[in-house]
Amino acid sequence: MSHRVLPERPLPGHAVCLDLRAGGPDDPGAAVRAALDVPQPGGERRFLVVDEAAGLVGHQLLYERLSSYGPAQIVCLAVGARGDRTLRRTLTLRPPAAGVLWLFDTTGDSKGDSKGDATGDATGDAAFLRPLVEVLATPEVFDAVLGSLGEVVHGVAVPAVRVLEHDLTDEARARAWRQAVEGLTGPEVPAGSASPEGVPGTLALLLGEGVPRSLSGHDWLPAGGRAGSRLVACREALDDAVDGYERVRGAAGLLAGAGRDVDLPGDIERLTEELARFRTAVADAFGAAGGTRLTAEHRGLLRDRGVELPEMPREITRAGIVPALRDHTYELIGQGLPLRSVAARLSALSARTAPAGSASRLARLDAICGPERLRRLGGRYPFTAGGSRPVAFALTGLLALLAGVWPVLGWFLGPAVGALAAGLAHLMLRRRPNRSPDGRIDGGGATGAAPRLVGGVLGGLAGAGLGQFLGPPVWAASAALAVSVVAVLLLALRDWNRAVDDWWARADPEEAGRIMREIHALVVTTAVHDWLFAEVRHHCSAGAGAVARLLRGLAETADAYGGGARTQDRTSEWGTDPVSEWGPDPEPEWDAGPVSGWGPNRASWEDEPSRPAPGPGPSGGTDSATGAWSWDDWRDDEEDDGWSDMGDEPPVRRPGAPAATPSPSPPRAPSSSPRPAPARTVSADVPGAAFSAGPAPAWLERRYGDGGPALVDTLLGDLVAGTVLLLDGCWAGIERDPGGAEHAAQGQRLAELLDETRIRLERDAAASPPPPYEGLRDLGALTSLAAFTDRSERPDAARLTGVAPDAVARLLLAEDDPGGTVELCGPEHLRLLSHDPLAARQVRFVPEAMRRGAAGDDIWRGTAEDVVWTGAGRYAGILRLVPLRADVVHTVRAEEAGEP
Repeated sequence: MSHRVLPERPLPGHAVCLDLRAGGPDDPGAAVRAALDVPQPGGERRFLVVDEAAGLVGHQLLYERLSSYGPAQIVCLAVGARGDRTLRRTLTLRPPAAGVLWLFDTTGDSKGDSKGDATGDATGDAAFLRPLVEVLATPEVFDAVLGSLGEVVHGVAVPAVRVLEHDLTDEARARAWRQAVEGLTGPEVPAGSASPEGVPGTLALLLGEGVPRSLSGHDWLPAGGRAGSRLVACREALDDAVDGYERVRGAAGLLAGAGRDVDLPGDIERLTEELARFRTAVADAFGAAGGTRLTAEHRGLLRDRGVELPEMPREITRAGIVPALRDHTYELIGQGLPLRSVAARLSALSARTAPAGSASRLARLDAICGPERLRRLGGRYPFTAGGSRPVAFALTGLLALLAGVWPVLGWFLGPAVGALAAGLAHLMLRRRPNRSPDGRIDGGGATGAAPRLVGGVLGGLAGAGLGQFLGPPVWAASAALAVSVVAVLLLALRDWNRAVDDWWARADPEEAGRIMREIHALVVTTAVHDWLFAEVRHHCSAGAGAVARLLRGLAETADAYGGGARTQDRTSEWGTDPVSEWGPDPEPEWDAGPVSGWGPNRASWEDEPSRPAPGPGPSGGTDSATGAWSWDDWRDDEEDDGWSDMGDEPPVRRPGAPAATPSPSPPRAPSSSPRPAPARTVSADVPGAAFSAGPAPAWLERRYGDGGPALVDTLLGDLVAGTVLLLDGCWAGIERDPGGAEHAAQGQRLAELLDETRIRLERDAAASPPPPYEGLRDLGALTSLAAFTDRSERPDAARLTGVAPDAVARLLLAEDDPGGTVELCGPEHLRLLSHDPLAARQVRFVPEAMRRGAAGDDIWRGTAEDVVWTGAGRYAGILRLVPLRADVVHTVRAEEAGEP
């Protein structure tokens, strides 16, 4: 017997399926042991057993063993042969804990003995039993069927079924899966650079060069230390230079000799030397503690060199790094970034936070206070005053001319004013600030005394001649003289101040103050980030790198899975190509006429005949009697009993025989209301269709869609949520040892996540939510990802498959007509059924996903209250349990050595 009848993997919460028929893939005892080992949540133990009707008594011990671990619920699919007229079962298979569904001739094989019929063809057997097993394994349907079996005689019934299957085409499923995996992994992207923006505050401290607030008042270079004393000497030399500059500048410095004892060149020279010593002390400290880890020995070396380190600030700790990395990773995933993009950003973060050691700061120290900058600071710059010489000549001559207009006295006063201007210029040269009092340092200078003297003499003589000619009054001549003298003095002071300021700006001793501040800031940055934060930075870099490697490994695992290494489709699930092996499905048995409010291309139950049209029955035959039956189709007279005329059985079509041609459908009315795209219904008119899953039984209609608008997003959301939950178990290992974290287990867990998601995609187009994740370490850390981690809210089935649920709604809203279902027995077995039509029980089942969404509220209004809403699955329909006559079922209490 083919093992393809059973699902390949037990689904969580579903009944455990096992096949005890002869020729099965495993020994019956081994199959029972394997079924008992399957964990079932909630303490509920459900078993769906496929067995031969003739072997129920022989497998009594196996059924008892299923209850050996505690009370168990068992539904047995007893496959009977065409010649069977009675059913013998043990006490173990009695209600309320067990029930039997008796099926007849699942393969349509009309030849051979009864045992051969029960075995049958593997392909036809799988095509018939596999959908029925999947339906009954659903826990809601399982419980409803078992409860209904407890209400019929002997707990044994023959099922009559009508099922609709809503699923995706193989192409749509593969396309959606590929897009979801690509959306999860993403392409390779460059690492880029990390910035403090957009990261948690703890990580932002490591990315920037700021100092924690708690350390803002700390004295990093105490005055008593080596580097601190050099810094103090630099500040004193700078203060002396600035004080001397203030004394030299102004009238006091030029006229009163206030700066006579000021040695500005010496102060600047001393400032340069002290700055060089300070730079050397800092470089020595950087080199002494240049490692990437701060030890007690390093602290001692730094203290000896004048650097005092405080304790670790409260704003950041090693223990807070991995939680910050976790929050940052989840935030990036929450922004919709694929795994490789998140890994690239974490790699940039790892590179940015990797400790390079304080020795790497020496290059920056050289840029701040290198030899060239010190040489420029200690350079000798000339002192120049008086401005342009022609301008000085003309201006002095003009002032001397004004002074010389005094008659007679002008011959003396005019040249005297010129001499005054020249004398002041010479005084500037003698008291220039770039010359030491002892003459040791002299930058030289020029003040333009000669042009002023020549211009003054010539202007004074010209003024005296003009005065003799004009003869101005005394008051006018005296006023002109006063203006000339005051102007000469003011111009001299102006030139002096400008010249001193210009020299001071070119010498720029105050640059030493900026250099000191930059070096001090560099020392603070180095102390914080390269010494205090060395351990934290190393931990952050290693942790971010570990997470980046983990995400890249997960992306590679997902790519390998999505690329076909572990992909399972409908072909691999059944073992062979379903299209080539099974062929097309028969046409659905109801018309597809127009129905008001249901949209176009939907079947009409009002136009349906009282019973299904002639078509292939459960055994593959084409006789109308095998397609449907009613309680009026048989009488109680014994001559019509199928037991006595076994030789007159109608012919049965073997699998692959042509099915009856369905009647043409009436014209379809258009509809203006938007509906999901019409489903692809597998039909005999479409031979070799790619979406065909083989010849469906007469009771099963398959409808395939190309995928709805929410399918890819739903799959991607499930994968992202599972990945986030998978990462939750990695942070403890990264916290302990980022470099030694093993990621093989995470890759295996991701493969399991992909398996589980792929199974749900194949089972019901991902309409059912993922199983709940147990043991989440930190629920609060996933608050920002609630939309990803909480996958309980699912789209409706129409938005996932692209198939509207109208046909299912019509099936459930139809009246309770036995002709609407197909009995899983032949016409010769009708006499075995009970006479009482009220004795039958009916189970209507629909996946919960089909009634979700706004459209579902209108479609399902008026649905019978006894509908069983299943949590998962792609099947919906009606399962009628028709009881048997009282004398058909025999309960065997014991059997010894094969003797009843």
